[in-house]
Amino acid sequence: MEQKTPKIGIVVIGRNEGERLRRCLLSVLDQATNIIYVDSGSTDGSVEMAKSLSACVVELDLSIPFTAARARNAGFEHLLQINPNVEYVQFVDGDCEMISGWLEAAQQELNNRPLAAIVCGRLRERFPEYSLYNRLCDMEWNTPVGEMKTCGGIVMMRVAALQQVGGFNPELIAGEEPELCVRLRYSGWTIWRIKEEMAYHDAQMLHFRQWWKRSIRSGHAYAQGAWLHGKPPEYHWVRENLSIGFWGLFFPLFVVILACFTQGWGLILFGVYFLLIYRIYRRKRQESVNNQDAFFYALFCVLSKFPQVYGQFQFYLSRLGAKKSTLIEYRV
Repeated sequence: MEQKTPKIGIVVIGRNEGERLRRCLLSVLDQATNIIYVDSGSTDGSVEMAKSLSACVVELDLSIPFTAARARNAGFEHLLQINPNVEYVQFVDGDCEMISGWLEAAQQELNNRPLAAIVCGRLRERFPEYSLYNRLCDMEWNTPVGEMKTCGGIVMMRVAALQQVGGFNPELIAGEEPELCVRLRYSGWTIWRIKEEMAYHDAQMLHFRQWWKRSIRSGHAYAQGAWLHGKPPEYHWVRENLSIGFWGLFFPLFVVILACFTQGWGLILFGVYFLLIYRIYRRKRQESVNNQDAFFYALFCVLSKFPQVYGQFQFYLSRLGAKKSTLIEYRV
């Protein structure tokens, strides 16, 4: 059993996570002194269950639109209220389970790197065998070790760094962590991925429609991120947005128009997509990914351009209408 440390606080966010939340809380119960659970309108008894496990519960006001960024900010603020001297905060989603030894390794890394604001490790899908989409998530989370430009939501952060930049942007419905990373790096902080195992994530993505909605959300996030930080010198997600727009809309539109003037012969150009798939497949094979996983990863990377471009449209339409974007959930 790891020794509890008052230097680390835990912020868990969730809604209707059920047994996943129980596993999550139990995985940190003996490792940290302060555990905050932020609930966003659960109806499955999550609040009562979290209280029974001695977590401090924060229930969000649901009259205000929910975002994960808002939930993390609320948890962080409550953590500082009950322990103003906390130095590090581990953010974790309620569908995740922290791996024993991670908190100690992450704390040591932050101690050794005074300019490091964030440390993350290997996030793994708990049930990759349940579906192709779960396996895709597991591959997506296997990022290179070393200094990074962005991170995901399961990370340990230095409290002083998070306070300096004002926390997460609560207006973002997705992509709030990479946006935070941009502001942290502007302020001179660094982000690191280390080799240690960090957590298991239960994505529970079993159907194509869930994958499609998750891709729509990522397209929205890319568009919003570029809107906020796409100017020099960062050019945050500009390249990704151009790629989505080109392959998801402009190129297929060009091919269809060309086909109208070439008696259909222009449709041959759709073969370029197979070249894109092969290019990604070859790269994944070089990373020692097996043939089947490399193929499906490449296929869905290219296929994702189409729902992502729809997500882009959703963002730009909301900007034109001066409306706030609403949360895009793939599990419902």
